[in-house]
Amino acid sequence: MVRVLYIDCCIRREESRTRVLAEAFLAALEAQPGYQVERLCLMDEPLTALSEGFFSQREYLLSENQRAHPRFRYAYQFSQAERVVVAAPFWDLSFPALLKIYIENVCVDGITFGANERGTYGLCKAKRLLLLTTRGGDYHDSPLEMGARYLEALCDFWGIPRFDVVAADSLDLGQEAVNVILDRAIANAIKLADRF
Repeated sequence: MVRVLYIDCCIRREESRTRVLAEAFLAALEAQPGYQVERLCLMDEPLTALSEGFFSQREYLLSENQRAHPRFRYAYQFSQAERVVVAAPFWDLSFPALLKIYIENVCVDGITFGANERGTYGLCKAKRLLLLTTRGGDYHDSPLEMGARYLEALCDFWGIPRFDVVAADSLDLGQEAVNVILDRAIANAIKLADRF
């Protein structure tokens, strides 16, 4: 059984076009034998940014090697997943800040990555991370698109060897009907589900 962690950062919930894309992918994945999907809806989680006392607590716990503390649960959950799916819309050239706060809570030395005199190395079990996203404009090959590039760099940091993106681009430009663009992205996502 392949353990898949689905990270839902579709801020607009049921109104989210990204969630439509993600649910189509998950339905195709779950229709196949051998996949177990664990869903994590970030909008329902008590996530805290690393600031002031919260940061100091983390540093103290790490210095005392207390990695069993409940605040590291996101890092352990992430590090144990065999596949990771992130659904997040394209916002402000990246993705919603909530996903960045989650990432801050996931990046824990000794759980998702390690460090030695040669640098950092990944500790995650996942073989793949997939970003499902929707974009109002055409940012497919744009240097302004920072969300996918950031997650791809994090895959290297975490030790995840493969990164994929399925994006529905140009949804708000009026060049094609929204449903046509979304359907094309859904078809691409379903193809990935066949060999995820």
